[in-house]
Amino acid sequence: MRLGYGLNLEQTQKLIMTPELRQAITILQLSALELSTYVEEQLLENPLLETQEESPDIKEDVEPTIEEERPAEEKWEVDWQDYFHDQDENRVRQERVVVDEKQRFDPFIAASPTLLEHLLEQLHVQKVSASLPVAEYIVGNLNDNGCLELTLEEIAQETHVSIQTAEEALALVQTLDPLGVGARNLEECLRLQLPLLPNYPPELPELLKYLEDLAAGRLQRIAHALKISVSKVQELADLVRKLDPKPGLSYSGPGDVRYVVPDVVIEEIEGEFIILVNDITVPRLGINKAYREALSLEEGTDTRKFVEQKLNAAAWLIRSIEQRRLTLYKVANAIVKWQREFLLSGIRYLKPLTLRDIAEEIGVHESTVSRATAHKYIQTPRGIFEFKFFFASSMGRGHNNESNITTEGIKLALRDIISTENPKSPYSDQKLADLLKDRNMEISRRTVAKYRDELGIAATTVRKRY
Repeated sequence: MRLGYGLNLEQTQKLIMTPELRQAITILQLSALELSTYVEEQLLENPLLETQEESPDIKEDVEPTIEEERPAEEKWEVDWQDYFHDQDENRVRQERVVVDEKQRFDPFIAASPTLLEHLLEQLHVQKVSASLPVAEYIVGNLNDNGCLELTLEEIAQETHVSIQTAEEALALVQTLDPLGVGARNLEECLRLQLPLLPNYPPELPELLKYLEDLAAGRLQRIAHALKISVSKVQELADLVRKLDPKPGLSYSGPGDVRYVVPDVVIEEIEGEFIILVNDITVPRLGINKAYREALSLEEGTDTRKFVEQKLNAAAWLIRSIEQRRLTLYKVANAIVKWQREFLLSGIRYLKPLTLRDIAEEIGVHESTVSRATAHKYIQTPRGIFEFKFFFASSMGRGHNNESNITTEGIKLALRDIISTENPKSPYSDQKLADLLKDRNMEISRRTVAKYRDELGIAATTVRKRY
């Protein structure tokens, strides 16, 4: 039985979880951005570490995983005098590559204005004076959606103005971009955005009074109340869906934005898939030669012990980062082999896959694969996905009993069926379950409803057209 990092059961029983091994496991779990931060912290803690342009040149006569396969009592030693001597010779032989600054594209994130900054900028160019401080107070109390949760009475009391001045200030805020900010409820928010719909029907403002009935699909009740046809209600509802119920979210602050940096990039070149581990943001590490003289001191001195300790810690860190890179590459390569049809032809061809499948493919334990893929992203010709996307569970047999089908495959079939239904008589969830069963995809009505919700497809009563 093989366990994490290629260990068998007997070796694992002998192994003591050393700080170095814990560090290696931690590094394996880190994403590209997290690893960059971790390396920067290590550079501050270990004076023997330094960054360098070329790749680290620690010579290894063994496989990168050998340290993890040794019992704890076997110490890994490096002849540091030979290491520094070889490093000098390599530096003489290698021609330094000068990077053209014009060709450098350092990653950066441009800061976009927050909703507060965007609104204040507009206010400060307004030709008003009396209500401006009150308007600034209102803008400062809008929530992330751009809605106002204070009453006019509370605004007037806090700013020591009359209700009329508070109303004027609110009216000013409600004219700002994006339209809909400063609204006190959903109906007011949508009503403020009506000017965005050119030549909208005169019944549309009245329809906004029946938003709850509209959300519940009670179109007959709305038609009776407005004395119009149900088809006309649906036409008005289609216009309402073009409005934004949360106009402030488009100006969410930088802290609310999650930037995804892929840890692995897969490129298709002439029918072949090339795998690149994205570690461009991680500083290249080397050993600082300034401490070389300390190694010539008599063994047992405190200075030499300190330097040797830091040297071994630095070397272990470099090796752990390289081990992470190799493990990520092996996992990605195995996924590419398994999901090649998906990469070539799309979601319909995504195959069921488990951590055990990949673990057996590359000869490690499932926990190693789990750590290597946790919270990491992979960029493919089909888009950017989390690693876990490729570990799709099996849901039975597909067409002609040829292969297992996945949850994503069922969702795709569900979307296809609904796209071809008669809009005047849409399928119920039970009917959808029956139609999927005809395709050898046997799932319950409740599961159909769950998948339909995940796809953002409305219920039967809402999809029905008159």
